Amino acid sequence: MVSVSSSAVEELKAAIRGQLLLPGDAGFDEARSIWNAMIDRHPAMVLRCAGAADVRRGVAFARDNGLPLAVRGGGHNIAGTALCDDGLVIDLSLMKSVHIDPAARRAYVEPGATLRDFDHEAQAFGLATPLGINSTTGVAGLTLGGGFGWLSRKYGMTVDNLISADVVTADGELVHA
Repeated sequence: MVSVSSSAVEELKAAIRGQLLLPGDAGFDEARSIWNAMIDRHPAMVLRCAGAADVRRGVAFARDNGLPLAVRGGGHNIAGTALCDDGLVIDLSLMKSVHIDPAARRAYVEPGATLRDFDHEAQAFGLATPLGINSTTGVAGLTLGGGFGWLSRKYGMTVDNLISADVVTADGELVHA
């Protein structure tokens, strides 16, 4: 297990807009759980990000302190890779904004949004895209995994409909792909 100094933890807390949860903190156990209840991992800390700046700081913090890193999006994650033991979980589940541009027929989706969040906004404009079948599935994870849903036979996989993405790289840079 890697040890992180309390001063480094306090510096991270002061530098973020989101919340850094440690074991024993209120909400920690909820933040370290995912839909697949068979997965029971125990991270050293969970960074509940409020925006891309928090994600960048979290990636840098894990790198600089030699911590294993996992990313939790919508929290469905059957395989359990959204969590890690004794490391840092970057929790994106609070970043769930979905903005629909009906004229361009485009959606702008934050990485913590679920299919339910997406459908709620898109259906207000009579729009849809191929997504999965379970409303609790995260849009980001589903898309990165290809994404198959009710509309896929006619409109392709979810990833086929992805136009661009803002990505935080392993070195902490934010790039638009």
